[in-house]
Amino acid sequence: MDFQKEFNTNRDTWNKKVAVHAASEFYDLESFKNGADSLNKYELEALGDVSGKSLLHLQCHFGQDTLSWARRGASCTGIDISDKAIELAQSLNNELELNAKFVCCNVLDVSYHVSQTFEIVFTSYGVIGWLPDLKPWAQMIYDRLKPGGTFYMVEFHPIAWMFDYHQDPPKMIYGYQQKEAIYEEYEGSYTEDSDTKIVSKEYGWNHGLGEVINALIEAGLTIDYLKEHEESPYDIYPDLEKTEKGMYVLKDRLYPLVFEIRAHK
Repeated sequence: MDFQKEFNTNRDTWNKKVAVHAASEFYDLESFKNGADSLNKYELEALGDVSGKSLLHLQCHFGQDTLSWARRGASCTGIDISDKAIELAQSLNNELELNAKFVCCNVLDVSYHVSQTFEIVFTSYGVIGWLPDLKPWAQMIYDRLKPGGTFYMVEFHPIAWMFDYHQDPPKMIYGYQQKEAIYEEYEGSYTEDSDTKIVSKEYGWNHGLGEVINALIEAGLTIDYLKEHEESPYDIYPDLEKTEKGMYVLKDRLYPLVFEIRAHK
């Protein structure tokens, strides 16, 4: 099935988001330029010392995490579908005098644009929901990993994507294993803290944990672990409470907000 219309719509929306996100407190670009690290405890603990390792970052937005890994000594390549995001990422890389590379393409087409293999493939937070089918995604990851290489992802839990957050209170209306695309059109973005309002038009797809795990296994990867966490590093859902650790949880803690998968080739 051809999803080019959906991909084009999503790319156009993310192109509009770049300037808004770059000016937001959420991304705090000035602090980042002055040395702040954009990475969180889950990914830092999972990947440890990356110095001297090659790292491919999938769906990198405008590259803050890619550049944070580069600051930690990794040789990084970042991928994103948004040309505006890649343009800003390249500009930041030059300004900060780092050595990361950035490629603008659909994540499913990475192997047509990047022939190198990597010791680490990394992706995080709000990424797989933009993909209609995880099998080509998982196969691409396998193809871009060196033998013995590590794939690591940290992502928002699929239960959290079952809710429509444009209703107050949020209502569970989407299927955990829903195959149909979810189309949303709304004003704003998750970072906005000003009067600037963009209209977001987005197609997304829900993927249960079984689908994610099985796609990776079928591609040839060996799963090291699956972890589920009730704490999120980001306050992006309604009415979350901040913990003493600076993380965010549901008031009733009824379901996890984040999961991690680590695998190897």
